[in-house]
Amino acid sequence: MKGIILHGGHGTRLRPLTHTGPKQLLPIANKPMSEYCLDAIRDCGISDIAIIIGGTGSNKVKEYYGDGSKFNVRITYIEQESPKGIAHAINLCKEFIGDEKFLVFLGDNIIQKSINNIARKFESSDNDALILLCEVENPERFGIADVKDNKITKIMEKPKDPPTNFAVTGIYFLTPKIFDIFARLKPSWRNELEITDALQILLEEKNKIAFEMITDYWKDTGTPQDIIHANMVILKKMTPYFKGKKANDVIIKGNVMVGDETIIGSGVEIEGPAIIGNNCLIDANSRIGPNTSIGNNSKIRKCNIENSIIMSNCEINSDVNIKDSIIAFNSDIRTNLENKTEKIFLLGEGTRISL
Repeated sequence: MKGIILHGGHGTRLRPLTHTGPKQLLPIANKPMSEYCLDAIRDCGISDIAIIIGGTGSNKVKEYYGDGSKFNVRITYIEQESPKGIAHAINLCKEFIGDEKFLVFLGDNIIQKSINNIARKFESSDNDALILLCEVENPERFGIADVKDNKITKIMEKPKDPPTNFAVTGIYFLTPKIFDIFARLKPSWRNELEITDALQILLEEKNKIAFEMITDYWKDTGTPQDIIHANMVILKKMTPYFKGKKANDVIIKGNVMVGDETIIGSGVEIEGPAIIGNNCLIDANSRIGPNTSIGNNSKIRKCNIENSIIMSNCEINSDVNIKDSIIAFNSDIRTNLENKTEKIFLLGEGTRISL
């Protein structure tokens, strides 16, 4: 089998975080969200992967993943000039796929459990597709599968009155038969070629579509709140480690990960789950966590940070309580306030704040 990761799109719901790069490179627990997709594909024994790129910062994707060798895979890059839908993006990979079965991952989908056993089942079956479904509380936001007697009877995109709450996740096992349907597909009202429409046609033409339920964890990280929630879930399952240096009076509680060359200064308290990257400085009685990620080469002084993501190369020197926030790469916050105030930030790359 081969693999495909969709890494395009504009990420409009995540602006200003996506003004300078693709949303799939935004870090969750200090790792780009699309790398979790790559890990899941590689865990299925797939080493030949196409990454579909397009939109802002496509060059950053190539810079990070390179030829794939540092991730023990082979990567082919395929350009999608404009966002014309998931089906259109997958169709660009027809030559790459050839006559093999394949696994498609939308680059902003996060799962926790291995799907290796599902991949093996699909590979040895005569199914024409296998899709992963997950029960959700707001099915009108998703493509939905109607299931009766343990069989999919219909697939529809964001129905106003959903017949079930079984969301079609952005993870698809497919065969080359789908390319024939892509060639006949008509654009939706969004002027996009919808993967749900293609799957529905596959179903109507009496092809075999199987499904598996995700019962562990799945998140389509389309909003800042989704990203912060995924960050919390992943941090909770990480194995604690401490590779830095700390003052004698530092208090560390719970599941905490601290990277190489990081210094934790006097009076600091860290409550897990939390991760602090390499070469960071946490000082001046700061409090970090719970549910917080701090990227490499960041300096934090005087502040409290909770339920937030601080990306790499940030500096925060401020008497402030930061909560439920995402602060992008290379940001700088400096304030001189008499009393700690609570702030919620959503800051794009390179933001400077001085109060």
